[in-house]
Amino acid sequence: MVNTGAMSGSGNLMDFLDEPFPDVGTYEDFHTIDWLREKSRDTDRHRKITSKSKESIWEFIKGLLDAWSGWVVMLLIGLLAGTLAGVIDLAVDWMTDLKEGVCLSAFWYSHEQCCWTSNETTFEDRDKCPLWQKWSELLVNQSEGASAYILNYLMYILWALLFAFLAVSLVRVFAPYACGSGIPEIKTILSGFIIRGYLGKWTLLIKTVTLVLVVSSGLSLGKEGPLVHVACCCGNFFSSLFSKYSKNEGKRREVLSAAAAAGVSVAFGAPIGGVLFSLEEVSYYFPLKTLWRSFFAALVAAFTLRSINPFGNSRLVLFYVEYHTPWYMAELFPFILLGVFGGLWGTLFIRCNIAWCRRRKTTKLGKYPVLEVIVVTAITAIIAYPNPYTRRSTSELISELFNDCGALESSQLCDYINDPNMTRPVDDIPDRPAGFGVYTAMWQLALALIFKIVITIFTFGMKIPSGLFIPSMAVGAMAGRMVGIGVEQLAYHHHDWIIFRNWCRPGADCVTPGLYAMVGAAACLGGVTRMTVSLVVIMFELTGGLEYIVPLMAAAVTSKWVADAFGKEGIYEAHIHLNGYPFLDVKDEFTHRTLATDVMRPRRGEPPLSVLTQDSMTVEDVETLIKETDYNGFPVVVSRDSERLIGFAQRRELILAIKNARQRQEGIVSNSIMYFTEEPPELPANSPQPLKLRRVLNLSPFTVTDHTPMETVVDIFRKLGLRQCLVTRSGRLLGIITKKDVLRHMAQMANQDPESIMFN
Repeated sequence: MVNTGAMSGSGNLMDFLDEPFPDVGTYEDFHTIDWLREKSRDTDRHRKITSKSKESIWEFIKGLLDAWSGWVVMLLIGLLAGTLAGVIDLAVDWMTDLKEGVCLSAFWYSHEQCCWTSNETTFEDRDKCPLWQKWSELLVNQSEGASAYILNYLMYILWALLFAFLAVSLVRVFAPYACGSGIPEIKTILSGFIIRGYLGKWTLLIKTVTLVLVVSSGLSLGKEGPLVHVACCCGNFFSSLFSKYSKNEGKRREVLSAAAAAGVSVAFGAPIGGVLFSLEEVSYYFPLKTLWRSFFAALVAAFTLRSINPFGNSRLVLFYVEYHTPWYMAELFPFILLGVFGGLWGTLFIRCNIAWCRRRKTTKLGKYPVLEVIVVTAITAIIAYPNPYTRRSTSELISELFNDCGALESSQLCDYINDPNMTRPVDDIPDRPAGFGVYTAMWQLALALIFKIVITIFTFGMKIPSGLFIPSMAVGAMAGRMVGIGVEQLAYHHHDWIIFRNWCRPGADCVTPGLYAMVGAAACLGGVTRMTVSLVVIMFELTGGLEYIVPLMAAAVTSKWVADAFGKEGIYEAHIHLNGYPFLDVKDEFTHRTLATDVMRPRRGEPPLSVLTQDSMTVEDVETLIKETDYNGFPVVVSRDSERLIGFAQRRELILAIKNARQRQEGIVSNSIMYFTEEPPELPANSPQPLKLRRVLNLSPFTVTDHTPMETVVDIFRKLGLRQCLVTRSGRLLGIITKKDVLRHMAQMANQDPESIMFN
């Protein structure tokens, strides 16, 4: 009831947050959430449910459903992410092969599936079967010769251009947020930033479709990073179905952390690695409860993918390997050298890619994204086709580089000169001298390595979905395989050298070149992303090479040390800074001796701080203040003279409260007094109805004194996820420090342009 009688306010005045209205407690686009407020709102909600559950059986059941809703969301995320990953894998297989030919019995079969079903396929010629026809055979009935080669070459380029054009057009028209890897933005969102639409349904649909197209086009990119974005879109969709998550941005981010784990789980078939990746690399706030739920989501996602069996080998992973020899201590030296190479490649890639992306943002190049994608695709296809190692899909290339040379391998990399007198078990083939095929493969791999290094710099960051895991692993695997073959031949020809004498006898199987490829892949991926623990776990889950943990750890740590010597930022942090997202990295150290008073606003010479008084401003005064400023909130003080702090009111909630009061409460006009106290102020008898807005007031805003070291302030912002912090002296308000002020100050201290780091 509204008391329109005594205007002194002694009546039962309506407080407009007693009855919640729409959008209160939500945030605007490109704003940071208030973690403390979200946490306290969830605690209140939980307390209310617990007290209600004692009232009746129905309320008790509702309480149980609320408690279980988190696990239900994880189950749904795992099922959808696993299904989408399986579909993407199958579609990529088929469309990659479509560039080279078509299956006559069923056009939707990939090359491998087509030849499985053929009765005329022999083991020696398992890649050749009458049912699979190359484009030259189909169009001009020729399989050999120059004209057939040129026709196949042209068809390869045309298909690649078609796939890339379709992908960039779909992204541009329907979902601009579907481009890139998605991991820098996911990290920023998980730190509390709001980017509306980034995890929307259109983004999910377009990213899934275009991911298939770009990977099939043969561009130097992977699907693993974007699969994390796809899984987070699934997480966002399912969390919007449960009010527990849809109405609390802090709780929603717990779901997204678990979804990121499910994304890596299906990208690599590495559920434990996925959980560790989410913990080490993307998550900002990761309580123990989220760890269990991430584990469950990753498990369900991996189980779903395994049920679909996209690789046809009844395994979760694409690169499953079985090596028959252990590694030896002397091999740690080449493994560490590969770690050094990975660190140097990571540094080179980050610097060149960021320079190119900055050029794209600041020049006319950025206005022609479609043309850029078409040109890069054309160059990639033209250079890639003649070299068998760049023509095939990057995943197949890595798989071949990881493989051990068995007796039945037909790869060029296994073209060794066999001893005709050899009588040994099939799986224990001794080291042999390299044949012509191995030398040919070595120079082809060297050319492929240079090409991959250069083209990946220009590909990552274009306006299409593009992951970095697989191209980085390919660079490392090529370098590693070449080093492995070099060490193997050295050991074969010089087994009497002191380093080989103890462990490599003539006729023994000493060196496994595939292991070097695996270690090189881990080193390069670590150099680019700066992952360590999760990287090693992903690598051994990915390959099944459990006994090779020590070489992988040595390479991962070395690559991180070498890369960190040139700069602490991994590729994702570098892209976050390039885009100016307000991200406070937990890994950054602040060591400068500045104080809160040096950073707070207002500074000397600036106009005084915009504040609200607790009971002396009219609705019109507040609306004018909101119109004339663009601040996200205002401190509330007792009066302008005393400046004693009462609390903090958010801009958005003030606007909503005034709008709703005008619509729903009689007597609220422009000169109505607005008050934030429990009791209304004493007003003259003819005054209009006052408006009580105590509920929009945060009565416990975070405050520091003006002499608090900035090191402490930065730590508080990081660990509590604050939006702003008020600066006081003896209880009197002096100024305010926002998250952007902290970021600007950190940039200034690091001799960067403080305005360049702001999100545009």
